[in-house]
Amino acid sequence: MTIRLLSPHLINQIAAGEVIERPASALKELLENAIDAGAHNIDVMLGDGGKAYMSVLDDGKGMSPEELELAVERHATSKLPDDDLFDIHFFGFRGEALPSIGSVARLIITSRTQATEEAWRITVEGGMKRPLKPAALPQGTKVEVKDLFFAQPARLKFLKAAQTETGYIKDVINRLAMANPDVAFRLSDEKRQILYYPVVKNHLDRVSMVIGRAFKENAIEVKAEHDGVELTGFISLPTYTRATTSEQYLFVNNRWIKDRMLIGCVKGAYQGLIGHEGHPVLALFLKVPSREVDVNVHPAKYEVRFKDAASIRGLIVGSLKNALAEAGHRTATTIGIGALGHTESGVFPTIRSPIRNTSSWGTGWQALRARQNDTTAQLERQAPLDFNINDTFSGSVPSVQETPEPTTEEYPPLGVARGQVHETYIISQTPDSLIITDQHAAHERLTYEKIHAAMNDHVETQLLLIPEVVVLTEEATARLIRRAPELQKFGLVLDAFGMDAVIVREIPSILGETDIQGLIKDMADTLAEFGDTTALTDKIQAICARMACHGSVRAGRRLTAAEMNALLREMEACGTSGQCIHGRPTYIELKLKDIERLFGRRG
Repeated sequence: MTIRLLSPHLINQIAAGEVIERPASALKELLENAIDAGAHNIDVMLGDGGKAYMSVLDDGKGMSPEELELAVERHATSKLPDDDLFDIHFFGFRGEALPSIGSVARLIITSRTQATEEAWRITVEGGMKRPLKPAALPQGTKVEVKDLFFAQPARLKFLKAAQTETGYIKDVINRLAMANPDVAFRLSDEKRQILYYPVVKNHLDRVSMVIGRAFKENAIEVKAEHDGVELTGFISLPTYTRATTSEQYLFVNNRWIKDRMLIGCVKGAYQGLIGHEGHPVLALFLKVPSREVDVNVHPAKYEVRFKDAASIRGLIVGSLKNALAEAGHRTATTIGIGALGHTESGVFPTIRSPIRNTSSWGTGWQALRARQNDTTAQLERQAPLDFNINDTFSGSVPSVQETPEPTTEEYPPLGVARGQVHETYIISQTPDSLIITDQHAAHERLTYEKIHAAMNDHVETQLLLIPEVVVLTEEATARLIRRAPELQKFGLVLDAFGMDAVIVREIPSILGETDIQGLIKDMADTLAEFGDTTALTDKIQAICARMACHGSVRAGRRLTAAEMNALLREMEACGTSGQCIHGRPTYIELKLKDIERLFGRRG
């Protein structure tokens, strides 16, 4: 077998296979060139989802005739002045995009600089370069791509329908628009304008244009700096989530990337605040000194490599946790709007006549009382609310109706308790809204935070006068005994009691008179679920969650006015109280204007 050099045309086609996968990847290269050229307005036109035609018109600095001829040559670039691959300040620096596109399509480039009186045009068809010709164009560059992959028909069968390819193109423009709020983007096809992002001064406005207007009301700003690395952006409240990570946008030096480490950092920052099924929405922008990051590790530059990955990880996790803590007890505004939306959709419960047969009504009431009596013993075993009521109210404990009416300025963020519904939900009032709080979910979060915080200090325990024996399987018993030293850190002291049981001697004081049997069995299930190889931090979260659930006020417990208001005040002081340990909201706020609209009082 004879060794030979590949022809330049074949080399360009191989490069096109690495860089130009579909119309969206070709467009990405052209848009990045326009941004590198200093464009402030970029117009994109499509034909058949980009397969038949694409054009990118920008108002950047343009190219001279000499630069235009070099631009379509392989490895010709103006973005690497010092031949230093570790000092890159532009998107495109390899000089592969234009010759690669020209090798598989019909490429037409028209450009004009401010210094020249006329524009010039060059054409490349299937790798064949045509001579320069004069043309008409204002300052800037217009790149047209016709019949993509006409020179490689086999690649055409891998392309999708026009609508699907247009969707990929929209994703590319969305990412670039998000990172460049000072550039206007317009996308159109033969029939209509598909996207338009005008120039904005507020970065959150541009991010919200892409992600959705609701994100702006539920976003938390992130801003941090450490050792020359800057982190800015916006993250969602823990109760504002999506089913996938598709709306998590991560940028390094304005370059959108897919990085498992950064996604892991986001997951770590939200740990304990969000359920397993949900993913936060965010747009984060890292500015890293060019010598501290290598962007030349992927042909399409979707991946990067950090020189000090540990420092980057620490900055992201710490900054996101601080931002979430500073957000306080806020919960997503879409929850209340969604609740009202279900009502406004016309799905109403059946309303029965209030006139009932006396005997049947009495039977139903007796059945209800019987069910309540069955749960009395369980409710009495719950931990008492450990709030210091005297810190919240002075004097005697009033009923809800007797609570003094505050002025508008005195209303606390979560309002004043007005009552309890179904002995599960606390109803409170602010000057412009009504708030419904899930008492169990809220107290569960507060208990979790206290147990977790005590891990860094000392967990107060209560010695059981009569140690409790819990019968389990041999496997569950072995798991608990193996983890007994770790459980002791939480204030849970237990020993083996034969092969299939444990004896519990101490429990955390914060749990009060909890259901020890249920707690230990849940703990055994948790350890079985997480296994022996799970990281300690994951186990800590799971164990704290189980203990918090057992040590919290349950649904069905009647609370006094002071207890309800004290719970609300504790929530306001806890930075993570807007969601329970499972990621669900602890309260829903219904704005008065929306309630009035529901009843036809407001148009």
